[in-house]
Amino acid sequence: MSSTHRVASFTRHVVVWCPHWPVVAAGVAPDTAAAVVHNQQVVAASRSARAAGVRAGMRRRDAQARCPSLTMIDADPARDARHFEVVVRALGELVPVVGVDDPGTAMFGARGPSRWCGGDEALAERVQQLVLGALRAADGPLCIEGVGIGIADGRFAAAIAAHLSVRHGAPVVVPAGVSATAAMLAPVGVRALHDLGGVGIDTVDLLVRLGLARLGDLAALSRRDLAARFGPEGEFAHRLASGDDDRHPAGRAPAPDLAVVETFDDPMLQIAPLVFSARRLAESLCGALGVRGECCTHLVVEAETDHGERSEREWFRSGGMSVAAMVERVRWQLEGWVNQPGGLSSGVVLLRLVPSLVRPMEGRQLGFWGEASGADEQAARAVARLVGLVGPDAVWVPEWGGGRDPVERYRWVCAAGVDIDDRAARTRALQPPAQPWPGHIAAPSPAWVADTPIAIDVRDATGAAVRVDGRGGISAAPVHAVLLDASAVSGARGGDVTAWAGPWPVDERWWDTARRRRRARLQLLLDSGEAWLVSIEHGTWRLEARYC
Repeated sequence: MSSTHRVASFTRHVVVWCPHWPVVAAGVAPDTAAAVVHNQQVVAASRSARAAGVRAGMRRRDAQARCPSLTMIDADPARDARHFEVVVRALGELVPVVGVDDPGTAMFGARGPSRWCGGDEALAERVQQLVLGALRAADGPLCIEGVGIGIADGRFAAAIAAHLSVRHGAPVVVPAGVSATAAMLAPVGVRALHDLGGVGIDTVDLLVRLGLARLGDLAALSRRDLAARFGPEGEFAHRLASGDDDRHPAGRAPAPDLAVVETFDDPMLQIAPLVFSARRLAESLCGALGVRGECCTHLVVEAETDHGERSEREWFRSGGMSVAAMVERVRWQLEGWVNQPGGLSSGVVLLRLVPSLVRPMEGRQLGFWGEASGADEQAARAVARLVGLVGPDAVWVPEWGGGRDPVERYRWVCAAGVDIDDRAARTRALQPPAQPWPGHIAAPSPAWVADTPIAIDVRDATGAAVRVDGRGGISAAPVHAVLLDASAVSGARGGDVTAWAGPWPVDERWWDTARRRRRARLQLLLDSGEAWLVSIEHGTWRLEARYC
């Protein structure tokens, strides 16, 4: 049976959800206050951190204010997928193909396994045993707080049931039928339409503003009226809320000739050449879909070794997959497969990408000011080309990091963990938040930033060292600034100060005695034409950045 037929024939689904999986994959114990952060937002928090008030979606500094002892961990989707492989392999004992939305959530059709196990309740118990056993037997057992298992008609309802399962502490099995599904969904907040159903956040926010707080409120409305107001997405949202068919109305089975495959005469034992081949396949697949005006939302990745070992997985992405998104998921799957206990007995000889569900591609207009442009597209292609030449771990791209200092505002992240082709993700990575950091240096940004501030000497007209008191008052106007180590910065000479601005005092983390900092910063324009950003802390001046 083809993967296309598998998706279309399943109406009853099993969803396995491991809550706060990024924290679990990072090896954090539940009693340790820790949070995984991406783009200065918390994406997952440990039980101890949640008890202190830290929540997913919270800004980094708000989380630190709630829990000063909070340990921050950078998000790493590859790490999350690698550790989640133990769960997927365990579920592979029940079904040949397991679907993965994001690391931490797996799903598969319930019809066949339910008959084999003796019913949905027995299947849920069997799934729970397999998952918990795999997590306990993992290399360095993973400290998971619970496993949610839901069985219901449709992926959306099963996902809701899995989330309820974590709250109840036992698997949740929803009886078959639209009425039973709708009754289970009725008290759930409409935010679930975006979080678990793939409905756009703008549509969900508008529904909330209209007073439709629960899915039951939405289901009580006329589907025709919602379709007239919101179009196909409104109709889709109503179908989800009412427990009806949860397949997107625009989704359809692709043409059977779109599958792409590559075979290797010499078995491949390394991940890098396989990922490079996967990129060629993904580019070919996306090119063929682009000609048809379609994008892939469900992708089956198949790999086979010379000894007949197979890895087959179905990946989901409601908004469609770009080339980079496909390659990323292939890499996750291959890394988890190759790194399994005992490894593989031989190299990979076949790699196949099969689109199992597609939808029309949404058109977009390139922006003139501040939005995606042709240069953005060229830069994305250049990064993709470099990744193909030197490997994903050797290419780094900037990501917005927040903070008051220039060295903190951006950081370098591995291109392997960033979907460069995703315009929205790229914009979020480089776009500062709407509310600025209090005490940050205003634009323009410095042209050069020191990794570690460099010691300098700042003197006044009498030759005395310039000082700044606790209230931000400066002892005298600075007239001379030089590097204590002339070779520390190439091209920086120092000299007489012709103009200056400041000081601007900064008092950080006043609530934390171990990490609090008090300092003041100045901007200096020197007669050599250089412009410096300098700071004084504990009586010592340092060069932080240069503007020219």
